[in-house]
Amino acid sequence: MRIPRIYVPQPLRPGGEVELPIQAGEHIARVLRLDRGHPLRLFNGDGGEYAGELASLAKRSVTARVLDAATAPDRESPLRITLGQGIARGEKMDWILQKATELGVACIVPLVTDRTEVKLDAERAERRLAHWEAVIASACEQCGRNRLPELAEPMKLADWAASLGDAAGLRLALDPHGDVGARDLVVGAQATLAVGPEGGLSEHDLATLDQAGFRGLRLGPRILRTETAGLAALAALQAIHGDL
Repeated sequence: MRIPRIYVPQPLRPGGEVELPIQAGEHIARVLRLDRGHPLRLFNGDGGEYAGELASLAKRSVTARVLDAATAPDRESPLRITLGQGIARGEKMDWILQKATELGVACIVPLVTDRTEVKLDAERAERRLAHWEAVIASACEQCGRNRLPELAEPMKLADWAASLGDAAGLRLALDPHGDVGARDLVVGAQATLAVGPEGGLSEHDLATLDQAGFRGLRLGPRILRTETAGLAALAALQAIHGDL
């Protein structure tokens, strides 16, 4: 029996009922066509997973009953990676966020770089952030993570680089001409990775990151697109130094 996993951004208490997010409720009622009493797995990002069941289905509201807190395996990587991703256009950014979540990234910072083509005013940035949060939550539902990666508000690359503290760990910037490969690294428990948008990081971007202590990381002899580069780097770091 297929048991859907659903992210519910509110407190979950055994014995209580919660209203499911609109999109999840519609999927359960109209696509999966589940009946009352069907088992569910619920999580709210606090690290736990809760056993539940479908309690009610109405046109505008689908609710679930929380049965018990289940023991869930810890699916977080021992290598905490922060991804500073140059904002990419449209579905490319969604793809990056989705797959980075599946690969165990701990934090994602959308970056405005010299070559960023996406322009976000305050209102549009708020809408995009809400959309990106939904993409991340959906990825967690699929891959089994019970903690959502942190998603920061979009910020300029220079401001981000200046704000990093000691917790950033090893600092890497993807650069086809970088002086180090993934196998050459000595990685502790944390790493920070900067990836450019379409067109890559400019010389000015790289100089800014260099001043902030970033090393240039190369990924072999081929130049990768932005929607491939960061994910390839995450996979390599997780395979060599993390939990893949």
